[in-house]
Amino acid sequence: MADEPEDGPELDVPIGMFEDIEDLKAQIASLTTLVKRLAGGEEGESGEASAEAEEAADEEGAEEEWQYPPFILLLDPPEYDTELRGLIEWVEGVLVPGYLAEPSSDARWCHLWFEHTVAIARLHAVWLSWQELTDPASCGYTGPSVWHRDHLDPALRELRGSSGPFAGCTKGEHQIEHRMPGLVPSAWRHEDA
Repeated sequence: MADEPEDGPELDVPIGMFEDIEDLKAQIASLTTLVKRLAGGEEGESGEASAEAEEAADEEGAEEEWQYPPFILLLDPPEYDTELRGLIEWVEGVLVPGYLAEPSSDARWCHLWFEHTVAIARLHAVWLSWQELTDPASCGYTGPSVWHRDHLDPALRELRGSSGPFAGCTKGEHQIEHRMPGLVPSAWRHEDA
């Protein structure tokens, strides 16, 4: 774009924000076109333009309705890798410093948590709920309380418990083989090709 400087400062922006901005730009462009059509600013009869604009708005609304974040274990590379990077940033930047005290025999944690499929699955679910429930516009001001009670606390109990995915991992040691089943559904495999 001509308005943006080429040698601007490098900003530390969360991964998903650029996608959100691009989505907003597309929505604004679509709404601008719709307003022009409804106002009769483009060629064609106003009745024709109105019908076309309504159809376009209905189609766009239907598309947006189903654009929910997918569950990470159902993604294939490179989408899986992108989602995992975002999850790692959130876990290491928010969850670990804010909620995880020093690991102990009663509260396990593996510094290589991202190598445990069960941990990835549970933490991704917690992250998706955090994104939704910490936005006052969508859930009001009780969202964070609901997130703690219904999502974070149960997930941490399962992850850090004596039979959780980190059961064989102790301070300084990392064991993953003990938790991996022999057969994994193909949608859950993410091996480098």
